Amino acid sequence: MRLTEITYSEARPIDGYGPGFFRIGGKVLEGAVSILPGGIRAWGGYDDTATLVAAAAEIDVLFVGTGAEIAQIPSAFRATLEGAGVGVEIMASPAACRTYNVLLAEGRRVGLALIPV
Repeated sequence: MRLTEITYSEARPIDGYGPGFFRIGGKVLEGAVSILPGGIRAWGGYDDTATLVAAAAEIDVLFVGTGAEIAQIPSAFRATLEGAGVGVEIMASPAACRTYNVLLAEGRRVGLALIPV
């Protein structure tokens, strides 16, 4: 079997997560985070759409990790993002991390907004 190492350009993969934190590109960040082409930063939750909307021209889909379990997101949050042209996919944060890493490795235009487990 031949293994090929995955390399990421400027984007950072999710290395791990745990109660209240995410490890992204080797750095531990506590609380909710967003990962967009413009960088990694703390995310203020569903009321914080400005940064996500600003990245609309650079991403095709935003994965929203809702914590340990999949949950509904506020309809206004979804409407704001979809109105800006961003596809929104909701899943539990662990699944969102895995899906993001796979699509990132494929060179896809993806973003991520995560609530910790």
